[in-house]
Amino acid sequence: MSASSCSLCHFWSSSIGKKFVVAITGLVLVGFLAGHLSGNLLMYAGDNDQGVKHFNEYAEFLHHMLHGAGVWIARIVLLTSLVLHVVATIQLTKANRASREKRYECDATVKASKASRMMIWSGLTILAFVVFHILHFTVRVDSELYELAVTEKNAYGMVIAGFQSYLVCAFYILAMTLLCQHLSHGFSSIFQTLGLRSTNNAALIDCIAKGYTLFIWVGFVSIPVAVLAGWIH
Repeated sequence: MSASSCSLCHFWSSSIGKKFVVAITGLVLVGFLAGHLSGNLLMYAGDNDQGVKHFNEYAEFLHHMLHGAGVWIARIVLLTSLVLHVVATIQLTKANRASREKRYECDATVKASKASRMMIWSGLTILAFVVFHILHFTVRVDSELYELAVTEKNAYGMVIAGFQSYLVCAFYILAMTLLCQHLSHGFSSIFQTLGLRSTNNAALIDCIAKGYTLFIWVGFVSIPVAVLAGWIH
């Protein structure tokens, strides 16, 4: 094994290394959420005809970016970041739990907040949703969605058709809610891990975290709700 490989293994095996991986991959995912939501909000651009035009142009741009390679580079980076983020978080949670059990046999979770204890479960649920979301809107296992997106080049119509199911919308809203619960705790932790959080800016960072989380939740949840309500069609 090379020296660089040994260094990476040592870095990963340490709690500091895992926290750094969680912070960096979290930063990637936070940035992706903002970008992805900005594109999705084009569903509301003007009247329905304008919304269709702008959203479909956005979808075409993504698929032809860097001669088609851009979307695959983004997918690989995002999926790798997500897997590393979830695996590192699970391992850190297990290590912290084991450490607390040794120190506090009567109450292993005496100092753990409800949000942090739920992080592992919300993370696994979000991972399951990402798999479903990819199959639903990217792979398009539903023949109707495939026809709309690939044959008719109508990504807008695909989104409308994809959110016609109450069950799909309920799962989407649940996943977004859990994601934002995870995000509200993790956003501030990124700054803490990277050494950018101090007593002077802690309140500001917490305020930004809450505002960003609310923006993400309202933005993503509003789309299936608007489809079901007939506000966009």
